[in-house]
Amino acid sequence: MSLRLTVESVAARYGARLVFHDVSLEVRAGEVLVVCGPNGSGKSTFLRLLAGLQRPDAGAIVYEAAGGACAPRDAAPLIGWVAPDLMLYRDLTARENLRFFAAVRGLYRDDRALDRLLEAVGLGGRGDDRLATYSSGMAQRLRYAYALLHRPPVLLLDEPTVTLDERGAGLVDTLIADQRRAGIVVIATNDPRELRYADLVLRLGG
Repeated sequence: MSLRLTVESVAARYGARLVFHDVSLEVRAGEVLVVCGPNGSGKSTFLRLLAGLQRPDAGAIVYEAAGGACAPRDAAPLIGWVAPDLMLYRDLTARENLRFFAAVRGLYRDDRALDRLLEAVGLGGRGDDRLATYSSGMAQRLRYAYALLHRPPVLLLDEPTVTLDERGAGLVDTLIADQRRAGIVVIATNDPRELRYADLVLRLGG
């Protein structure tokens, strides 16, 4: 797939406070962009702009794929999203959560497909467990399963290894390596070790 993300002179504000401004960059298939900076510099805000969850106060963001172009608000089929504040349903099992989110996207995934996805993120055999019994690291793994449900060409990862143990961090290494073969990855992080993923680096907050 021909794939490109273009950010042109983008700015974001919270009330009267200018979080960042005049951000321009381009990311192509096979590349990983790492967004770093101190707390409050706008890393998560930048990812929310890319995901279409918030609109920039200035500038434009465009996804180009398979010969077409669209703004983030119309790019949901292209995007997989992982963030610590991504809400999951604690009273549902892992499989029920994935089945629900698939239905929201207009997808059908049978139990075998969902179990394969759970296995891929290290939750094999735990699909019938309610999320109320999950540790924070297990819940983070399920967020990855949610992000990968529709096989998106773009992965947006906010603090990708937060709450994960060493094996979970290894899983993230594998997923990023797989994604960069044909897609785009954007990572927002406070962890300097995650700069190793970067082909491109955006530093916010000076």
